Amino acid sequence: MASKGKYYITTAIAYTSGKPHIGNTYEAVLADAIARYKRQEGYEVFFQTGTDEHGQKIEDKAAAAGKTPKEFVDEVSAQIKDIWGLMGTSYDKFIRTTDEDHEKQVQKIFKRLYDQGDIYKGEYEGMYCTPCESFWTESQLVDGKCPDCGREVKKASEEAYFFKMSKYADRLIEHINTHPEFIQPVSRKNEMMNNFLLPGLQDLCVSRTSFKWGIPVDFDDRHVVYVWLDALTNYITGIGYDAEGNSTDQYKKLWPADLHLIGKDIIRFHTIYWPIFLMALDEPLPIQVFGHPWLLQGSGKMSKSKGNVLYADTLVDFFGVDAVRYFVLHEMPFENDGVITWELMIERFNSDLANTLGNLVNRTVSMSNKYFDGLVENTGVEDEFDSDLKAVVTGTKAVVEEKMKGLRVADAISEIFNLFKRCNKYIDETMPWALAKEEDKKGRLATVLYNLCESITIGASLLTPFMPSTSDRILEQLCTERRDFEKLGEFGLYASGTKVTPSPEILFARLKESEVMEKVEELENK
Repeated sequence: MASKGKYYITTAIAYTSGKPHIGNTYEAVLADAIARYKRQEGYEVFFQTGTDEHGQKIEDKAAAAGKTPKEFVDEVSAQIKDIWGLMGTSYDKFIRTTDEDHEKQVQKIFKRLYDQGDIYKGEYEGMYCTPCESFWTESQLVDGKCPDCGREVKKASEEAYFFKMSKYADRLIEHINTHPEFIQPVSRKNEMMNNFLLPGLQDLCVSRTSFKWGIPVDFDDRHVVYVWLDALTNYITGIGYDAEGNSTDQYKKLWPADLHLIGKDIIRFHTIYWPIFLMALDEPLPIQVFGHPWLLQGSGKMSKSKGNVLYADTLVDFFGVDAVRYFVLHEMPFENDGVITWELMIERFNSDLANTLGNLVNRTVSMSNKYFDGLVENTGVEDEFDSDLKAVVTGTKAVVEEKMKGLRVADAISEIFNLFKRCNKYIDETMPWALAKEEDKKGRLATVLYNLCESITIGASLLTPFMPSTSDRILEQLCTERRDFEKLGEFGLYASGTKVTPSPEILFARLKESEVMEKVEELENK
């Protein structure tokens, strides 16, 4: 397949204040599904993720744990990397903001912006939220608390360097208005324009003196570079950007990013601060920033303080990696928040994975073994039910492409499962067990099973980006290979005369809710 060109996708870098919960992990899995899909389509994908490791909160947490900040972030970053690995994320680069080359570039970027007059020294007075590492004016507070996280703020005053945001505001407004794809979903764009850009931007504090755990401003070492100028620049430093004009060939090939995938709570930083920093550096803006919704536990946002946190490794112990991937990708709508509960996961596991998919594969392989000793042949004995099955199966690729073009991942997965549901309906329509009883219907029975094997092969190939190991296991049972993406709209490429596996494995064994909930209770009472 000829390359369709480069595709550079990033997640937000995970903050190393503690173990990431399933809501944080969702972003890495979502980015992975998009990256895998783009590779399948024929793009040269570069997928970057990583960890954000500086700031006062980390300095405080490390001190409370009796560790140096570096020891603390080394441990948490390794834990995050392990969870991303467990979930099968196929990233190409894992950047840490403590990486030496990143730190050097941040210092160069700061100096360049200072030298060209975009950064100046001043005094900051305001209300400071430590967890969010954000300064607020009195008027921005909600009930006297941080508007982002709702926690207490403290009066703070310190010498600081500031970035002249207003200098670039009109240019950014024009860019947003002329590039409707830049901020997605559209509701996030309206929020940024109406709440921040149009009322007028205040200059941004970009250094701090009240803590030490950060990248030092090399020409004024009382100051450390403040979080957003450090964290956001990872998207360019990780691929070889150099502030002095010696950027690598990789950087020149990959930038601008095709997609920054981030949580909706940090969209302001990615669609206002980040593009303005890039304008000041005279670099192109990313093509799209997508602010995905949150994954809620029950009815509220997950937080360690609420004690309602679910972790990916715990869920994997109960359900397996691909079931967790399926759940978080399928349950997250495009714009609104998704909900995760144990009961909902069990229900989806049983209805979608065990019944619709697992049962379909098992029945098809078992019937092929029972009636034809595993041999799958297309005898060409057609019937009225075949044309509709084929239309649904061959039409799924185009529908999936359309959904993925708009990053509607949940809808794309639903379309693939509609294909599997149509296969189950086809079994009910054709009744292979009845055909098997009549000798003169053997040819028809063979075609029915062939059509099922071909349909499942196409479905499993489409499922690859979302549930990679399940896709592999299905294709192994059918003794075939993953179909080229370009050919997923064609029917009849499964090699006639293939022998399926003689001993089909259960892909997803049904779960008893009472037994799972008993284990959950034990876990919660530990």
